[in-house]
Amino acid sequence: MGFTLVFVNDPNEVRDADVSAIAALDEPTRRRLYDHVARQPGAVSRDEAAAALGLARQTAAFHLDRLADESLLDVVYERRSGRAGPGAGRPAKLYRRSTKQVAVSLPDRRYEMAGRLLAQAVEEADATGEPVRDVLHRKAEELGTQLGGQDSACLFDLLERHGFEPACENGAIVLGNCPFHALAREHTQTVCSMNLHLLRGVLNGLDEAGFAARLAPSPGRCCVRLEPAPTVTQ
Repeated sequence: MGFTLVFVNDPNEVRDADVSAIAALDEPTRRRLYDHVARQPGAVSRDEAAAALGLARQTAAFHLDRLADESLLDVVYERRSGRAGPGAGRPAKLYRRSTKQVAVSLPDRRYEMAGRLLAQAVEEADATGEPVRDVLHRKAEELGTQLGGQDSACLFDLLERHGFEPACENGAIVLGNCPFHALAREHTQTVCSMNLHLLRGVLNGLDEAGFAARLAPSPGRCCVRLEPAPTVTQ
């Protein structure tokens, strides 16, 4: 038993949204309101937040709605009176911390992707008895095929969108960034081989026969290099 990795969002759109969310917290009053709401066991009204922080209700409402627009807070509506039906009044607009996780790293890192692949490999290997490394390679290649198959972009653009920072060099594509950098430094053989199979899957998913993924570690670059595939003569 494992889980299926499904990536339906454009990574760049997700990244831009995360940057925007973090930027929203740079405003001191907005950050104080976010911290206050996050610490509460239940949803908080505008009046409660304003009173707790000594703000005007209009100011609190403005910043709370901005936090909700950035998906940092969820909005719920509840009747605080406990009554229902006619005469119960309108439900109050309340705020609570969102379950959205925000993370931005420069250069681009994709540790969640690596973590899920590794966890899936361990679970499936435990259930089937297949060697963990074999499962990891297969799952990484399956994910790469999925990423390539669901994307209409060319190879170069897809690599750019997923944080590899590709560049052309003597007919090959070198990758200036490893999205799994810290893991690769500590667990080089495991992570680099996973990355190799991931990129082989990407080539397969794009039906890109012009390049082949090869391990070619060099300082300051990803361990994988995409080299022109040998021409097959008949």
